[in-house]
Amino acid sequence: MKTSTIAAIATAMSNSGIGIVRISGGEAFEIIDRIYKSKDGKKKLSQVKSHTVHYGFIFDGDQVIDEVLVIILKGPHSYTAEDTVEINCHGGILVTQRVLETVLKHGARVAEPGEFTKRAFLNGRIDLSQAESVMDVIHATNDLALKTSIHQLQGVIRDRIRGIRERVLHEIAFIESALDDPEHISLQGYGEELLIIVEEVYKELEGLIKSSENGELLREGIHTVIVGKPNAGKSSLLNLLVGRERAIVTEIPGTTRDVIEEQIQLGGIPLCVIDTAGIRETSDVVEKIGVDKAKEYLYNADLIIYVVDSTRPLDENDDEIMEMLGGRKVIVLWNKSDLEPVVRLKDLEDRLRTIGEAYKIIPVSAKEGTGMVELEATIGQMFFHGDILYNNEVIITNVRQKYALLEAAKSLGMVKESILAGMPEDFYSIDLMNAYEELGSIIGEAVGEDLVNEIFSKFCMGK
Repeated sequence: MKTSTIAAIATAMSNSGIGIVRISGGEAFEIIDRIYKSKDGKKKLSQVKSHTVHYGFIFDGDQVIDEVLVIILKGPHSYTAEDTVEINCHGGILVTQRVLETVLKHGARVAEPGEFTKRAFLNGRIDLSQAESVMDVIHATNDLALKTSIHQLQGVIRDRIRGIRERVLHEIAFIESALDDPEHISLQGYGEELLIIVEEVYKELEGLIKSSENGELLREGIHTVIVGKPNAGKSSLLNLLVGRERAIVTEIPGTTRDVIEEQIQLGGIPLCVIDTAGIRETSDVVEKIGVDKAKEYLYNADLIIYVVDSTRPLDENDDEIMEMLGGRKVIVLWNKSDLEPVVRLKDLEDRLRTIGEAYKIIPVSAKEGTGMVELEATIGQMFFHGDILYNNEVIITNVRQKYALLEAAKSLGMVKESILAGMPEDFYSIDLMNAYEELGSIIGEAVGEDLVNEIFSKFCMGK
């Protein structure tokens, strides 16, 4: 199918060292021949080898637009699998725009958002999960999210899903063949065999669905709220985690009255950290608002870091905080461990057990910076299923993919119910096919045009 030739600026619209104008389609080389001149004026880029770089000038008629380097990429060995030209010009906003206007004037049209990657998908160079990982790479805000997105871009989700689909398709084909030719293919005892296979596949899907919890945390960060009574060292801890004086630290209780939010990485683990007002009974109207906000954030947090001042006795404010921790993911920091303690670790452990919880307690000194390695390790163990920091586990980070996996697992669950209920084999085939199609939607082998358009419309221009 012949498609139009598209062009767009592939770099950010800001003054920079270089700007890149990308052209893709059947007339890409004809267009560059019309506007490019080499230093000697003789070279035609349509006649050069693929994957080569050429120095020259972009002209609009007799007017020189810019001095450029042009990269020639012949299909199918290009990002879109089409003939592609990338013009590397100077990075000013005006000059880059002028180069694009010249390209459009000589036969290309402006690419829609995500159209280059959409063509890569439609031309079979990448599957849909890889296409979606392209935007995840662009929007990655931490090292782990970037590593995961690059891993997906290499096709790990595609390979896993295709392997599962092949197993499901084999069983569908066997059932259909047996139903068509019962004289030669027997289904006697097949239900028991299929049940084992379905349970294995179901377990594999469960693992992928569970990994989406990791994926969400990688994308958005672990919403972490630091709580404690006034002067426990919460703001000092935030400053230590952030690496700068983000919060005001004084000896005056109640200094922090509003929430302070920061995005950080602790050993590569993304955290959205919120420092809150010290929780205590107060008659100060403004401070009371801060305390109420602290309680609200505590109830909505993924992780609560409860900071205990080891140099001051536990009191009714600590009791109130401990009552709010029940059933939540909590790390208790026994702070100011560099000083003589008034609260012993054993006493703190016993006090926490009285509310029915045995939380991880880590001795730290926000002032000296000690205990951070153990804090990092504890968060990793608490939130991530498997050692995702160091291995190449497949992690689902895309919500669309997660729901397709849930639907596939639901269909397999119906197959199990049919087998256990002694239903006819054609019932198995229907639900197996539903699972097969849902899995296909993850990699783009069973999706409609509308969904494809919706996915790529979310891409940035020029990608």
